[in-house]
Amino acid sequence: MKKDFYLTRYALVIKRLERSPATYPELESYLLSSFEFQDAGITSYSIRTLQRDIKDIANLFNFDIHNKKKGDNRYYIESRPVMEVDEYNQRLLESFQIMNAVNSQPDFAEFVYLENRMPRGIHNFYDLLFAIRNKRILEFRHFKYKDQSITSRKVHPLALKESKDRWYLIAIDTKDDKLKAFGLDRISDLSVSKAGFRLTEKFNLKEHFKNAFGIMNLEEEPEKIVIRSTREQGEYLKSAPLHHSQQIRKETEKYVYFTYDLFPTYDFVQEILSFGNQVKVIEPESLITKVKEALNQSIRQYDDPASEQ
Repeated sequence: MKKDFYLTRYALVIKRLERSPATYPELESYLLSSFEFQDAGITSYSIRTLQRDIKDIANLFNFDIHNKKKGDNRYYIESRPVMEVDEYNQRLLESFQIMNAVNSQPDFAEFVYLENRMPRGIHNFYDLLFAIRNKRILEFRHFKYKDQSITSRKVHPLALKESKDRWYLIAIDTKDDKLKAFGLDRISDLSVSKAGFRLTEKFNLKEHFKNAFGIMNLEEEPEKIVIRSTREQGEYLKSAPLHHSQQIRKETEKYVYFTYDLFPTYDFVQEILSFGNQVKVIEPESLITKVKEALNQSIRQYDDPASEQ
């Protein structure tokens, strides 16, 4: 069996057992009849390979596959993780499936088009994870877009967070003991110290970012936000919510009304603006003012000839 085919096997085994428990012969028949196995020219799947795959799946995706051993001798997934972990594992599995599909068959690249991406600093990912897990002090240089400056930082790393296809290091800056976010793509000269650190207070980062949109968070109470979307755009928002707090307030023949509990940050304003005339903020009034001012500034820049200088 091809060595680079293991992730595809994992995905197929999980997919079959999520449907219902199955015996080894049933699993073997399912895999061998799949187009993935047929396309790769694989004609066998031994019980030893299945047992090895079960162990690897447990380590990689954080859930167990068991065998009843008595009676019908079927394999089954005992339990699924909590929502947050399950979402993480599902995204990991999807990424592996895409990677294997493209890499295992070179001609697939003719039909699968991925977006071109600039480097996102993930070459430091494992060093950062090591420092976070082992509570090691980090030192690095960080580039700031706003004033084009480079500063040296010494931080206590806490977590990594993804936002808008970018990764950020969440850490305590030792300069002022404040919680900050540093873009991985702007970190250079990273050094993991042998010295450790202890947190003076416990941070619940999931709770901290619960009502955040993007990477920014404010130490304030979240607001109830209502937006009105066209029916067509509403279907996109239903399938890909802007935030986990998204709820449908009501639907009419022309519009869908959504509610959110979050901080109306700059990132959220930019997201609303990206929908153009397909989305309108209904409340609160403070957010309406922010959006209108941003729109007026955009119009003024087109009306002002001096802005071309």
